[in-house]
Order: sequence, then structure tokens, then C-alpha cells
Amino acid sequence: MREVGADRLKPRHRDTGQWRALVAERRQVYGREKLRRQIPRLMLSDGRAFYEGLGAQVDSEGAINGSPVSPGVVEGMVRVVLDPRNAQLALGEILVCPGTDPSWTPLFLAAGGLVMEVGGLMTHGSVVAREYGIPAVVGVNEATTRLKTGQRVRVDGTRGRIVVLPSTGSGSAVVMG
Repeated sequence: MREVGADRLKPRHRDTGQWRALVAERRQVYGREKLRRQIPRLMLSDGRAFYEGLGAQVDSEGAINGSPVSPGVVEGMVRVVLDPRNAQLALGEILVCPGTDPSWTPLFLAAGGLVMEVGGLMTHGSVVAREYGIPAVVGVNEATTRLKTGQRVRVDGTRGRIVVLPSTGSGSAVVMG
């Protein structure tokens, strides 16, 4: 086995000015990325980004369209969540978010339905929604800005439709058929 000398473990660039410039540049890029309001649905290798899903975003009946990923129909109040760390979801609320990863899973225990801006059939939120039996629609362009916390909606995870309903004052979810 070849032994690695201590000199090979030292950084190649000893000039701290180069490192400081690199760190400053990456912090600037990170700052710009933190301002991004929506995650692209698709990014190509040439840098082009696409935010909208396939098909009409709003149909002739006024329903917002996305990709159906977990079957069922539920009515409930919207809760827009951008960060799962301090979010509280009331039982039956419809979780509307940019996307999910495992840190979002505890919110699924209370959610009556799921609407995500990005995702597909095999993404985290879709799989967990199916495991929990929660109707879900993903790939909904600008869902976190088009839907507002407190709005009453019907999520149809079988057809991929979200319909904004007149408010009735009831915050509990109603599972349809």
C-alpha cells in the first residue's frame, strides 16, 4: 500500500486571497439562489429552465391543473408552507409547498391533501402521499403564490385538478367518494 506524504494532504493553493475570493463568489451565488421564488420543474444542461407543467394551467371550468400522483378527492383549507421546520398543519389542511424531502414527512400526518409546484410520480411527496392515502397533485406552476393560506379548495388527485371553492368557515377536510 502506497503511503501518502503529509505534503500531499496540504492545500494546493496556499494563497488565502484566492480562497477568500472563491468563498465571496460562492456566497454571492448562494444569495441569489436564496431569492429564487420557484424551483424550476425542468432544467436542461444548457441552463434553460422551465417552470410550467404540460397542458393548460387553468381549464375552462377555472380549475388549476397539475399531474395526478395520488388518487382521491378531498376538500379542505389551504396551508402554504415554504419551510417545514416551524410549520404547523391543522388536521385535514391541504399542504401547498414548492416540493418536499424527508424533512417534510411529519406534516403528512395531519395533511388532508398535497399540492406541490414540482415533482412527478416517483418524487418524495408523491410516494409519501400514496403511502398515507392522501390525494396529491404535483407540477402545479406557482402553486404557493396562486393558492393562499385559508382558501378552501378541492384537490382531485385522480384527475390532477385543484378547484378553489367558496369559503364555508369549516377548516376540517372532507374526503369525497
